[in-house]
Amino acid sequence: MNLESYKNIFFIGIGGIGMSALASYFFKAKKQIAGYDKTPTAITASFQAKGVNIIFKDIVSEIDANFLDAQHTLVIATAAIPKTNTILNFFKTQNFKVIKRAEALGTITNNTKCLAVAGTHGKTTTSSILGHLMLESQQSVTAFFGGISENYKSNLIQSGNEFTVVEADEFDRSFLELRPDLACITSIDADHLDIYGNNDRLIAAFKEFSALLPSPDKLFVHASVPIKGLCYAVETDADFKAINVKIKNGGYEFDLVTPNNTLKNLRFFIPGKHNLSNAVAAMAMAIECGCDQGLLSSALQSYKGVERRFSYKINQESFVFIDDYAHHPKEIDAVWEAVYEMYPQKKTTAVFQPHLFSRTSDFADDFAHSLSKFDAVLLLDIYPAREQPIAGITSAWLLEKIKAKTKQLVQKTNLAEHIKAIGNPVLITMGAGDIGAEVESLTKTLIHA
Repeated sequence: MNLESYKNIFFIGIGGIGMSALASYFFKAKKQIAGYDKTPTAITASFQAKGVNIIFKDIVSEIDANFLDAQHTLVIATAAIPKTNTILNFFKTQNFKVIKRAEALGTITNNTKCLAVAGTHGKTTTSSILGHLMLESQQSVTAFFGGISENYKSNLIQSGNEFTVVEADEFDRSFLELRPDLACITSIDADHLDIYGNNDRLIAAFKEFSALLPSPDKLFVHASVPIKGLCYAVETDADFKAINVKIKNGGYEFDLVTPNNTLKNLRFFIPGKHNLSNAVAAMAMAIECGCDQGLLSSALQSYKGVERRFSYKINQESFVFIDDYAHHPKEIDAVWEAVYEMYPQKKTTAVFQPHLFSRTSDFADDFAHSLSKFDAVLLLDIYPAREQPIAGITSAWLLEKIKAKTKQLVQKTNLAEHIKAIGNPVLITMGAGDIGAEVESLTKTLIHA
């Protein structure tokens, strides 16, 4: 597909974090862009401020007339859009070229060295670390993130096009659209079972992804991943491993052992061993790309994280508020471990919004076990995303399974009151739904509490 032949690009789901990075890329490339999304957000508002036409009603007549020319308009749709979407079906029936976000990324990366970050957890953090390392090491790089980088207040880095960093998303097998030159797999835990059916099929898809690489030595895999490649780990034997890990000043100091040498006294200021593991993966890929190791050391130290990935909203002696995107039991476990590591003597309150009825059903017992580690749990209603309700699968049903001493089903409208009433010194909000939209107002309320 020749992207240059299209002067207009219409994005269905333009407000999504991954889609918006792609839209920004094409906007900077001087394409005419427009889009549809269900709900106005800060992201859609930022596009509108630049003169981009965005509609919020699923009505064809709302589309700007300039984007109704099939010859010159490319349509990019997010996989999260329901198949019943009127605008999507209009473009399909009128013979517009309609592609997924992953196919667009695949086309963009065809003429660059594609650095792909795959895994059921850790993609966004790892890709944002890698993008930052490449940029700070003076590489010519474009990087797409599934979150807002704290360093750049953006989900896109553009300093050139020799390298492209992308997240390789396993959802609906879209990562098979990529042709990576170098890749990593951070984890393969059961997820998206509504798509794959079982974990064996998920693993098979990741193996199919790994086969896209030119050779196994161009793939970096976490020690837990059952696929051939160069192995990385934290304080476990591997080709690339973090050793002598110490907690200092709210972060980590460690040595990085590589096949050729050891980098001493590296510093990384994002809490959680899972995040340190992501940093090791990113460092391994950057070293393989030929980045100057001295520059990598200082770049790693200056990395500030990603919004909603163990993001400190309030960090006071008497009260800490952390927000995280965690929406899978393994991710909740990782958050809890990080919190316990940093605040072992303090009581915790977890606010969790389950994401998808199917995921809640598939992992109910695992969710309950993970959430029961916190001292108090406040549970919001399930965020449906692309799904219809499943009979009997509710937050009240999940709450019954949770063993925390203090637990309650709450609504977003009175969330702050419940948090204050519990009064624990450490608060963690988690979930992939619209809970993220509540965080800023919650911060303003609690910082003055």
